[in-house]
Amino acid sequence: MKRYWKYVRPYLSAFIIGPIMMIVEVIGEVVMPLLLSKIIDNGISGGRGISYIIAMGITMVITALCMMGGGVGGAFFAIKASSGFANDLRKDLFNKIQEFSFKNIDQYNTGSLITRLTNDITQVQNMIQMMMRMALRAPGMLIGALIMAFALNAKLALVILCVIPLLAIALYFIMKTAFPRFKMMQKKLDVLNTVTQENLTNIRVVKSFVRETFEQDKFAKSNTNLKDSTISAMKVVIFTMPVMTLAMNITTLAVVWFGGNQIIAGGMTSGVLTAFINYVTQILMSLMMVSMIILNSSRALASAKRINEVLCTEIDLTDENALHKDLTVQQGKIEFRDVFFKYYKNSERWVLENINLVFQPGETIGIIGSTGCGKSSLVQLIPRLYDANRGQVLVDDVNVKDYSLKNLRSGVGIVLQKNVLFSGTIMENLKWGDEAAQDETVYQFAESAQAHGFITSFQEGYETELGQGGVNVSGGQKQRLCIARTMLKKPKILILDDSTSAVDTATEARIRESFRKELKNTTKIIIAQRISSVIDADKIIVMDDGKIVGMGTHAELMQSCEAYSEIFYSQMDKKVTA
Repeated sequence: MKRYWKYVRPYLSAFIIGPIMMIVEVIGEVVMPLLLSKIIDNGISGGRGISYIIAMGITMVITALCMMGGGVGGAFFAIKASSGFANDLRKDLFNKIQEFSFKNIDQYNTGSLITRLTNDITQVQNMIQMMMRMALRAPGMLIGALIMAFALNAKLALVILCVIPLLAIALYFIMKTAFPRFKMMQKKLDVLNTVTQENLTNIRVVKSFVRETFEQDKFAKSNTNLKDSTISAMKVVIFTMPVMTLAMNITTLAVVWFGGNQIIAGGMTSGVLTAFINYVTQILMSLMMVSMIILNSSRALASAKRINEVLCTEIDLTDENALHKDLTVQQGKIEFRDVFFKYYKNSERWVLENINLVFQPGETIGIIGSTGCGKSSLVQLIPRLYDANRGQVLVDDVNVKDYSLKNLRSGVGIVLQKNVLFSGTIMENLKWGDEAAQDETVYQFAESAQAHGFITSFQEGYETELGQGGVNVSGGQKQRLCIARTMLKKPKILILDDSTSAVDTATEARIRESFRKELKNTTKIIIAQRISSVIDADKIIVMDDGKIVGMGTHAELMQSCEAYSEIFYSQMDKKVTA
């Protein structure tokens, strides 16, 4: 409750006024049957005449208008409070996800996070809205109607008291059954969202491999599982209404039977019986509202638990204990001291083992090795996308853990293996590197990344709209746009993680030349599969199975590192064969 109080506080007035307005409606509902009984007993049977009936009728109309005002006002404030609550909660949940480290993100799949941000919060919002409209109305109507029923005829009211405990027991078992079913339904929705998201994101791959039928079957299976889970949960709801209706009809029948006998015996008037039947209906209707609140609470509680899982996730990578939060990266010197790293604590194998390296400011460093040897893992420790398990990573002779994450990552530009562009124009995507950059500066770095030419060939130029993920540009064009975006950041450390693999060697050579001219004071780390990409580097690191097996210039490694020379000759042989 403490966690959710912060979302209630800004809308506290709506949370208070809404239920008060609903109480006005409840009072009207409780009074109305009494007024009706007076019309029947005093106006019609008692012979007070038309003037009495008209006066009571006007009173009922005024009461009905007050009820309408209370109902409309209560609904308005319920919507205002619940929507504001959900808006703030959704914003905090999204911000929490933005704080996740890569390790935290690995705990959830994308579909699950989307479901929690949308459907789960909507369920909580609907529950709050229902609670504000019914939480006071249902018990208020129940208590008010019971009091009036006992006031009218205490003996007849005992019939109602026999039914209420039975319904309470039934509602308990319904809730106990509903909660796990609603929880499972939300998990099935996670799976469906994941399948849908994967398919839409990779639709071109699906079509190129002619796997539409496979994907359709996969979606159909997830969709059917969700349908079955939904039906299983809704069976509880379906069962609830007939039980409540049966109880209402039996109680009404019993009241009419016993009440009719009392009228015949002269112990009750027809007006009182009419009012009593209305109060019985109100009591049972209020119990039905309670049952709906309980059922929706079961689903909302399942959703709230899933939301809490994200909000309560402990961020394993923070800068709370940073000693130099105001410090920024100035030179670009990098050092690895006795670094060991693995992704999972329980894993027996180290991804990186006993890494000791020093990169001087402005150097161009090449890193080469077989797939899975730890190249990407090594460079991801520099901007703290992950933290080393042992040892230290230092930037400008300061442990990366002592920088604020913002300042550290502002000084490091990284082009990851998977090049990602966002919906929007090319200019908007490039200005991710520096949103305040002048257009001329953007053009300059686009030219340096060999992207300006193909951008200007588009009809809209830099205002060309990119599809989701940049699907309307080629792989090589996407890589060059990502390089231009990172260069625009003017980082002190530039990391290119196999980011020119889709670019021809001549274009790649021009990009490397641009690095030397435009970013000569920047420490450049180039991870590559092709030796031609790193052959001119000041220092080349050769990795194998998480260890460094060679280090030096191209000429030095050809003499001293067998693994490097094998890679070189295998690639040269391929070129000769080609």
